Amino acid sequence: MKVIVVGCTHAGTAAVDQILKDHPETEVAVYERDDNISFLSCGIALYLGRKVKKLEDMFYADPETLEKLGAKVCMKHDVLKIDAKNKKIMCENLETHDVFEDSYDKLIMTTGSYVQVPPIMGIDNSKILMCKSYAQAKAIYETAKDNKHIAIVGAGYIGVELAESYANTEHEVTLIQSNNQVLNHYLDPSMSDNVVDLLKEHGVNVFLNEHVTGFSGDDQVVIETSTEDHRADLVIVCTGFIANTDLLRGQVEMDRHGAIIINEYVQTSDPDIYAAGDACTVNFNPTGKSSYMPLATNAIRQGALAGVNVFGNIQKYMGTQATSGMELFGHTVASTGLTLTNALEHGFNADAVVFIDYYRPEYMPTTEMLTIRLVYDKDSRKILGAQFFSKHEVAQSANTISVCIQNNNTIDDLAFIDMLFQPNYDNPFNYLNLVGQMAVDKERGCDQE
Repeated sequence: MKVIVVGCTHAGTAAVDQILKDHPETEVAVYERDDNISFLSCGIALYLGRKVKKLEDMFYADPETLEKLGAKVCMKHDVLKIDAKNKKIMCENLETHDVFEDSYDKLIMTTGSYVQVPPIMGIDNSKILMCKSYAQAKAIYETAKDNKHIAIVGAGYIGVELAESYANTEHEVTLIQSNNQVLNHYLDPSMSDNVVDLLKEHGVNVFLNEHVTGFSGDDQVVIETSTEDHRADLVIVCTGFIANTDLLRGQVEMDRHGAIIINEYVQTSDPDIYAAGDACTVNFNPTGKSSYMPLATNAIRQGALAGVNVFGNIQKYMGTQATSGMELFGHTVASTGLTLTNALEHGFNADAVVFIDYYRPEYMPTTEMLTIRLVYDKDSRKILGAQFFSKHEVAQSANTISVCIQNNNTIDDLAFIDMLFQPNYDNPFNYLNLVGQMAVDKERGCDQE
């Protein structure tokens, strides 16, 4: 059998590795238009903040590794057309400009996403940069050396992480967000307030509810917004990603945003084409519906499953809770599942409780405050999501709640689920037990908030 993999970042790399590990006799051809694979864009902020010395450390695989496994790897090759009906692709060698065809038995679409460039006047200014790829990261690093005041447009994960990195490297930082909060896909407003306060404590100028309407200026960039104008030496736009799926438009089913819809075996509506990573949707377990969530965690799992399932419907995709986390000025911010805002928008009869206390006994030499916001469905009592904020490392607690959502656990389960007690780590009831008990008490009418 011959498998063609189009695009090779996280999902593509995982797919090739899985195929050749399980079936080394398979003919695998990889077509990648860039000159590198497996770049961890989530590490850009670590590099810019000088926590990681070399940007090249953000690669965890290379073409030579895949070739040693037995793949034919064609770097700097751009796929121009996919003919799904006849199982052919047309490709251009970007170095020689030769154009040729190749054929497949199975195709894995892992073309990823590209930065959403808002249609704003003046965005083509050379001092306005995007942030996703290896080349873009290098450009940002070099440009920022000679620019003191950095403005970041968009306060999702990348925008907030970049704000921290530049604040820690003695830059003046302005963060502009069109929404009324930061991290709005992951946090409710009250938890966002904690993040905003932390950013401001470290000198970041945060402006919410400001929609950027244009850019102008020469020596400095003038950022024109719906409220006021801001000035900066350099602007980085972090306004989200768009699925890179034009090659299959009209040939497989897609959602309204252009992301490829997959089934429980990461298979598209064409049974011989599989999709993984930022090019496709995810099965979002809290709602039971397809959604677009471009995260590296989703990409590597879907990619590996594509590598398994091209040989038959072998292993189902378990879906995702979109669990994520970041370290921000010594604090952990983590989340999983739905926020209360999103749960209500999806029609759940949802509610939330907030636990604020020390993560371990006060008689210990040190301890830290912990805030947990637990979201649940009042009708089924199922856990829908959770958000965490603390100087204590609570990211693994987000993973625990992710498993609870995956397994349809209720607030009653969480209240008494078996967890260790040791004063170094927690109280006799772990803080996850305690927030579960708060939710149970609230539903009994004895809410003590």
